[in-house]
Amino acid sequence: MTEGSRPLGAAYDVALLDLDGVVYIGGIPIPGAPEALQQAKRGGMRLAYVTNNASRTPAAIAGLLAGMNVPADEADVVTSAQAAARLLAERLPLGAKVLVIGATALRLAVRERGLVPVSTAAEQPLAVVQGFGPGIDYGRLAEGGLAVWAGALFVATNADSTIPHAHGTAPGNGSLLKVIEFATGQAPVVAGKPEPPLHRESVIRTGARHPLVIGDRLDTDIEAAYNTGTDSLLVLTGVDNPRSVTLAPGHRRPTYIAEDLDALLEPYPEVTQTESGAACGGWTAVAGEDGTLNVTGQGAAVDGLRALARAAWTTRDKRGQLDPAQVAGALDTLAAAGLRI
Repeated sequence: MTEGSRPLGAAYDVALLDLDGVVYIGGIPIPGAPEALQQAKRGGMRLAYVTNNASRTPAAIAGLLAGMNVPADEADVVTSAQAAARLLAERLPLGAKVLVIGATALRLAVRERGLVPVSTAAEQPLAVVQGFGPGIDYGRLAEGGLAVWAGALFVATNADSTIPHAHGTAPGNGSLLKVIEFATGQAPVVAGKPEPPLHRESVIRTGARHPLVIGDRLDTDIEAAYNTGTDSLLVLTGVDNPRSVTLAPGHRRPTYIAEDLDALLEPYPEVTQTESGAACGGWTAVAGEDGTLNVTGQGAAVDGLRALARAAWTTRDKRGQLDPAQVAGALDTLAAAGLRI
């Protein structure tokens, strides 16, 4: 953990940034995110955009980001399609046939690794790789199932059960994977977050020596950092919130918590353990004998959350569990102080 006088953007050489919920939401840039990233880059931090989305090419994603005034070019984007393609190339001979279920971006990633994308089981592929694509139909899934039945390696770009949709939440690649998995009894090897291959791909492509994973989801971004022994920053601009981070199990606890990407431009305040809780900034969080957390103090409410999270994690580890009701009052206090809950 790096706490002290150096901004986070100066303490790490590469930021491995998630996209949706961190840089933008539904194609709209999060207020202040482009400016924060521009300033972090000017300060010497390299920016890499790491996404489980396998349906867009790196060039297309870089173009989208550039249109939002986010500093990015094609080489700065790392996708789960690229990670899956590397995984395949390391397990298959050059020129091997791979049955691709997904978008054109996935086929291109497979081809770039010297493999041959095919569409039918009759072509005797050595592997099947599946990523999300809006045009996936029963026929393509059936071909994939036939190939897996015949012994083909089964690889998935990612296993996200849902994806954001204009009208709410829609099934993601993880849901579609269940068709072949259920039919064949063969679970796929997953390349995307929270599994290590996508992180490894990102480190290889960026040359990162001391990266910082930045995300909005505990179950993908932060767990991926935990799985690879990498420091992480959770920003509260997307899926997870103060309540979920306070209740997080050990493998989903971020190194740092911040409201948004402005945290890259500032020194991270010290969070200290106390005899009965934790303290940060002008806030102190204390656990009662029954495990209920209380927080008191003044100043930036996010500092109160940092103290509360540390105290809550310690309490959960000691007791084996932590009920949401035991943090509800403390979160109400922080909400009254201005924290977005």
